[in-house]
Amino acid sequence: MSSEATRFETAVIEPRHFRRVCGRFASGVTIVTVRDPEGALHGMTASSFASVSMCPPMISVCVGSGAKILEALQNSEFFAVNVLGESQRTLSERFAGTGYDRFEGIEWHPGQAGAPLFGGVLATLECARFKTVTAGDHDIVIGEVLHAECRDGEPLIHFGSQYRALESPHNWWSTI
Repeated sequence: MSSEATRFETAVIEPRHFRRVCGRFASGVTIVTVRDPEGALHGMTASSFASVSMCPPMISVCVGSGAKILEALQNSEFFAVNVLGESQRTLSERFAGTGYDRFEGIEWHPGQAGAPLFGGVLATLECARFKTVTAGDHDIVIGEVLHAECRDGEPLIHFGSQYRALESPHNWWSTI
């Protein structure tokens, strides 16, 4: 038996515990959006967003293998990431839910490549899908950033399965 097989057989972490441990990493909150080839809009709240490369500029987002948006992301050339500000918790919660049209009554506009963008967000990244990699029960969608915009504001933070705010919203980075 290889050492790799032994390692995987003994490394059993209960999923709820693993989620709780990973929840100790504070992250920003985004909404990933895409227009599928038939023109239907799809979106989901995601905190598993990261930059991948500076040259070329690339990002990644992790999507559960059972998520409805995954098929749209795999079949569309372009998608967008909307980085939420602290006042956009309701928008985050709406796109985290299921069973309804998430875009109904929500103001949005098409980006340069057609993916939905929201006003008032801290940043938008419009991407061309570069690659999708399956890893466990998620797919990692990697996008090359074609267009990006940002504005000042405070981020919507997620930590310990709850939304949080920065304690010292002004110049907190100057103490690092």
